Amino acid sequence: MFEDEEYGENLIVSTKTEYDAEENVLRPKTMGDYVGQEKVKENLAVYIAAAKQRGEALDHVLLYGPPGLGKTTLAHIIANELGVQIKLTSGPAIERSGDLAAILTNLNEGDVLFIDEIHRLSRSVEEILYSAMEDYALDIIVGKGPSARNIRFSLKKFTLVGATTKAGMLAPPLRDRFGIINRLEMYAPAELQRIVERSANALGISIDAEAAAEIARRSRGTPRIANRLLKRVRDFSAVGGNASVTLKDARFALQKLEIDELGLDETDRNLLRALIEKFGGGPAGLDTLAATTGEDVNTIEDVYEPYLLQLGFIARTPRGRICLKGGYEHMGLKPSQKAKSQLSLFDAED
Repeated sequence: MFEDEEYGENLIVSTKTEYDAEENVLRPKTMGDYVGQEKVKENLAVYIAAAKQRGEALDHVLLYGPPGLGKTTLAHIIANELGVQIKLTSGPAIERSGDLAAILTNLNEGDVLFIDEIHRLSRSVEEILYSAMEDYALDIIVGKGPSARNIRFSLKKFTLVGATTKAGMLAPPLRDRFGIINRLEMYAPAELQRIVERSANALGISIDAEAAAEIARRSRGTPRIANRLLKRVRDFSAVGGNASVTLKDARFALQKLEIDELGLDETDRNLLRALIEKFGGGPAGLDTLAATTGEDVNTIEDVYEPYLLQLGFIARTPRGRICLKGGYEHMGLKPSQKAKSQLSLFDAED
């Protein structure tokens, strides 16, 4: 019923395609090559070694944290370290329980199944996943009403690696079935510099240490952004006829990209400017900010707001977002008298 290999494979997102071939070159293959997340790496190395010693599949792994920190890369490394195949898909791609059943029945012993955005699985698909994770079996209801009956299909033991940026949106029964849960943290500039230098070497780019440090400093603590900026800096440097990327090249390119010294882009500055100039420093609701800046609500909440919160430029309050002292200073603007009194109240609460 679910052994149609072509049907199952259609739901798998392959990593070996033309558009992301360059990304695969940049992706580390082993724990030793993976930069940063030291505690996560150390613990995973122990769990993997223990599973290999016992000859068992690794327990299910949940990786969560902001986007671009290497959750997909870690899933590939787990599969490589275990010496098994990895199959990739995403929560939105699995629309029906039959879709998930087709994927699971095509897994081999010990394989890794990576589900990105796992918090977006539908409830019916989640319920199928419970028995698959816990008992390595599929419970399928056939028929309706009094004649309905349950049929159980056995599965080969596998490891589910789930990735999410919103762990709080996972249903508790699903979250509790992960034996290994790790949060990925933002990267320090020194770690990002090592990533930039490693990526430059993989892409055949000659880059000065100062240029790598400059790119790292403006990458918002995120390897994905660091690699993206490296490629764009490379483009400017190559068109300029330079054999090696220098600090001057990096600063020129980042200026053209409108990335400032803290890694803020034009959208970040538009959000701060709208909050200060149009709403007197706030509070302003997220929907209001989205309408004012022309950005999507989810984009603001998931992409831009976390970094501004981390920098201490804005704060969330029950009444909406407000701009803090650091945001005013960065934008070179002064708070109004109303905003000053609001900031003093906020500081007093802290």
